[in-house]
Amino acid sequence: MNEMLQLLENNARLSEEQLAMMLGKEKGEIRAMIEKFERERVILGYKALIDWDKTDKESVTALIEVKITPQRDRGFDRIAEKIYNYPEVESLYLMSGAFDLAVLIEGKTMKEVAYFVAMKLAPIEDVVATSTHFVLRKYKDKGVIFGADPVDERITNG
Repeated sequence: MNEMLQLLENNARLSEEQLAMMLGKEKGEIRAMIEKFERERVILGYKALIDWDKTDKESVTALIEVKITPQRDRGFDRIAEKIYNYPEVESLYLMSGAFDLAVLIEGKTMKEVAYFVAMKLAPIEDVVATSTHFVLRKYKDKGVIFGADPVDERITNG
């Protein structure tokens, strides 16, 4: 089970036939497992990882740290729900440390990100402080190295 999930996480384009061969199972068994994982929301979706710097799409990514006052009965959940419902928000994490939440957003420009922070995020009740960090270059994301040619590990010096 976990092995199949790991294989799909690394390459969601693997076919049922390929997974069955790799795991020593029947194709129908693999199909049933995938359907069950999708139904139970273990598998939440399938996405391609794109190097947008190699396209003509202009965008800015920012990590925003947010300090909040937790709610009496719901802790951080109510505020997190407000934040993750904004379409600009790519990811949202509850963190340990000086700030409570880490928000990863994407905008067309730095000005658009600043507008999001000033007009949407900061005014939320119980948001105490924010700190915005702009991503200048992406080196690695979800285990994939950006901007470098793949290295054949079989070729070594010596």
